[in-house]
Amino acid sequence: MTKLLRAAVIGAGSMGRNHARVYAEMDDAELVAVADTDQDSLNKLAQRHHVRTYTDYHTMIEREQLDLVSVVVPTEHHFGVARETVLAGIPTLVEKPIAATVDEGAALVALSQELGVLLTVGHIERFNPAILALKGQLEQGALGKVYQIHVRRIGPFPARIKDVGVVIDLATHDLDIMHYLSSSNVTRLHAEIGRRLHTAHEDLLSAVLRFENDVIGVLDINWLTPTKVRELSVIGERGMFVANYLTQDLVLYENDAAPQGNNWPELAVMGVSEGRMIRFKINKKEPLREELDAFVSAVRTNGPAPVRGEDGLLALAVAQRLVESGASGEPALLDERHGFAWPPAALRAGNPATAPLAIELGGTS
Repeated sequence: MTKLLRAAVIGAGSMGRNHARVYAEMDDAELVAVADTDQDSLNKLAQRHHVRTYTDYHTMIEREQLDLVSVVVPTEHHFGVARETVLAGIPTLVEKPIAATVDEGAALVALSQELGVLLTVGHIERFNPAILALKGQLEQGALGKVYQIHVRRIGPFPARIKDVGVVIDLATHDLDIMHYLSSSNVTRLHAEIGRRLHTAHEDLLSAVLRFENDVIGVLDINWLTPTKVRELSVIGERGMFVANYLTQDLVLYENDAAPQGNNWPELAVMGVSEGRMIRFKINKKEPLREELDAFVSAVRTNGPAPVRGEDGLLALAVAQRLVESGASGEPALLDERHGFAWPPAALRAGNPATAPLAIELGGTS
């Protein structure tokens, strides 16, 4: 009989409770402990899942023989907590963003590499069935040359998010997906941000990005909209895909003017006209369950991280540049001449084994 992997969760907020629930439902892993500073939250989880609870995660790490852990604490604590779990040799999933700053994220990635401890980042949209289906279609050339990726991630203000703004909290989702779908890096960007309800950080973002492969990215993200919208569109030579993150629907609107058949890449696209609408059949699944299944599998097989620390770090680095651009009102060029060294110095220094690190985009299985 296969040994059940012993899982724990640090952080018993809304997302942490979901991590605990999924681990408790798994066939090849078991939830053994949860840590949080709030005793009432721990009592509810102990009653629901019959697990040991700790108000100090250090004590949990010392007492429990853990095979893996989810770090689901406020962003400002991601680095401090995940650093301790990695130092303890425990394969770690840290919720996105990987850390509050690029320096912290780079230090965490470098530490996991130096110690050989698996580190993955909870970019949950990588496991959305609609996005996975879209990625497959793009890899098969369904759109031909891709022109633009446009994201709308808007909804009501979440009072529980106090330590970061909408760019670090939400835009990191879509920056990661843009990198994943385009397999390209951002070369320049311009952002406009606003603070309307949040007391300390921005709650509105409108941004335009250009990627190395000439794809244009558009971000429309806020915490100011009464209804929740999570939608991504990809426009290319042969039409437009629209993916709905919430319903997991994927629709292709064909460009009827694009050449059809196997020889179409050799022919020029002379115009755009309305063609068929094709709705793809998607096997809908809970993205968090898919994410944690992939994490458990990577731990069991000693495989690669489902979403690498470097990918989470790249999303955070671009997000921070969006915040800076929005604050200054100036566009940003993302190259070393303009202060955007990649990979960061923390990954290039220290352990010689990590010095030649190359950032490769779209690195999930």
